[in-house]
Amino acid sequence: MRQAATLMEVATRRQGLVDITAQVNGWVRDQKLTTGLLTLLCRHTSASLVIQENAAPAARADLEDYFTRIAPEDASLYAHDEEGPDDMPAHIRAALTGVNLSIPLIDGRLALGTWQGIYLFEHRRRPHRRSIALHLLGE
Repeated sequence: MRQAATLMEVATRRQGLVDITAQVNGWVRDQKLTTGLLTLLCRHTSASLVIQENAAPAARADLEDYFTRIAPEDASLYAHDEEGPDDMPAHIRAALTGVNLSIPLIDGRLALGTWQGIYLFEHRRRPHRRSIALHLLGE
């Protein structure tokens, strides 16, 4: 059994979904394992990871809009606002979507479905550099 780990940096420009599938797939391919499990961890409390539709942009836009509605930027709703009106809503959105993913590796490829991609979900308005820990265990 072998394992590999790395930290991947992702630059975000705004709130929303950032497709990181190609970056993740490239790193996994470089490890030359055929069977195993990839674990990803977003190392932040105001961004998250999701597996989501990768073909229809409207599906991703609808998801972004939904999270805007369920965790609105309304200062009257929250006590925590040290970093601005998007601060607490970002934490809520990250808690609801999660910061880690596990994806099986089968025949050297991540076992994603046909229309699935891996996304960093940025919940803050301004650009950030996000760090994602990747750990691959397999053979």
